[in-house]
Amino acid sequence: MHFPTTLNRTDAETLLIHEADLLDTRQLDDWLKLFTEDGLYWIPLDPAEEPGQNAAIVHDDTLRREERVYHLLNVEFPAQSPPSRTLHLIGNVRVQEHEEGFLVKSNQVVYEMRTGDSAQVGIGEVQPLVTMMEHICRPTAEGMRIVRKTITLMNHDAWLGNLTFLL
Repeated sequence: MHFPTTLNRTDAETLLIHEADLLDTRQLDDWLKLFTEDGLYWIPLDPAEEPGQNAAIVHDDTLRREERVYHLLNVEFPAQSPPSRTLHLIGNVRVQEHEEGFLVKSNQVVYEMRTGDSAQVGIGEVQPLVTMMEHICRPTAEGMRIVRKTITLMNHDAWLGNLTFLL
């Protein structure tokens, strides 16, 4: 059996679009499968820092990602009641070799909206999150997998509001 050991821009875009589709359709258990066993999902407060060197908005290893997805899918909590609807737009995809495989950089806008009653602030408003994303990917027997996903929010140093939906 032959497994790809390279990643070109077209294949990287296909991977990012597949990930976005899983997130936008709330197929979060399948989203978990995109990561390697040692994969990290990280949203830094300070993008100049390395993972684990400073406080982060999100710093999820495998167990923490599984826990986050379980809560989003199975636990009703105010910040996600009702659940957010999202739509990802992906652009400026670049691929380069990396010591762990390949580094895929992209700019993404994640639009989020929640429906609900008028007592909840921000309900029915579409909120855009402008991001720079980096995916470090590694070829595996199951195909290309994410070793680390880093989301750098354009407004990482400003008020962020509810980010419980962001994966």
